Amino acid sequence: MKKRKLGKNGLEVSAIGLGCMNMSFGYGPAVDKEQTINVIRAAVERGVTFFDTAEVYGPFTNEEVVGEALSPFREQVVIATKYGFDLTAFPGLNSWPAHIKQVVEASLKRLKTDVIDLLYQHRVDPNVPIEDVAGAVKDLIQEGKVRHFGLSEAGAKTIRRAHAVHPVTAVQSEYSLWTRDPEAEVLPICAELGIGFVPWSPLGQGFLTGTVDATMTFDSTSDLRATFPRFTPEAIKANQPVVDLLRAVAKRKSATPAQIALAWLLAQKPWIVPIPGTRKLERLDENIGAAAVELTSDDLREIASAFSKITVQGARLPEEHMKLIDR
Repeated sequence: MKKRKLGKNGLEVSAIGLGCMNMSFGYGPAVDKEQTINVIRAAVERGVTFFDTAEVYGPFTNEEVVGEALSPFREQVVIATKYGFDLTAFPGLNSWPAHIKQVVEASLKRLKTDVIDLLYQHRVDPNVPIEDVAGAVKDLIQEGKVRHFGLSEAGAKTIRRAHAVHPVTAVQSEYSLWTRDPEAEVLPICAELGIGFVPWSPLGQGFLTGTVDATMTFDSTSDLRATFPRFTPEAIKANQPVVDLLRAVAKRKSATPAQIALAWLLAQKPWIVPIPGTRKLERLDENIGAAAVELTSDDLREIASAFSKITVQGARLPEEHMKLIDR
């Protein structure tokens, strides 16, 4: 597995990480603990060193299983987790410094570790100055409880203000072939300040794998996609040209649509590290295989040209989720 560096402080991770959320939450009922541990440990054996979780996934249960799965390999992996939701008033936010410090103590216990490698603010809290947030994380870094500071779904101005208090190592936002929001301001500020970028949902909540079609239904009690505008039958049908484009390139490259989607992200910048999630070993192998797919400048031009003729239907998230995005 190739390695990449996030941020000027050079947090070295595998070129493709593993997003662990969907094992416990978000895309159908949680899978059993044994299966989750097997997939996470298989990822380590295959050279993945970057694992992403959060307090809110479950809540709590995802951190617990990630901690248990990775404890035998703790010295060779990088664990990223997140704070920032008020779980007593979800989806309310709470990034007051005292709350951040409480969450970190609890996360350390669940993750069975004495230090969090990368700590993200999960969503920007409009009620708390970002300077106070950065200051709280700086304290935790000085205490040796955290190694690196990250932000999730933060806008360029917020990133700049936070970085002035303590260097931001990585910004995490949704980014993929069909979700291009970070290209306008966030990727440029990351380039300017020397910050790594971690795309979540790099496979478009599964859509870019080519396995979603208009006949699929999503369980409203356990699958977030039941409320996502891009996952109505009409939008799924309208957005098929994106998958057709990936399929056409994949065929030529002896790859899969998912591998092309991930390789496309890797080709954008050397400091981008996608974190696809999966519950299945065969998908894990497929995703990791994307690191070996080389897209030439001609391939990238062809994808850009073909995509420019496609109009993606539907917002990337429902309005109540978008309200939490720092724009």
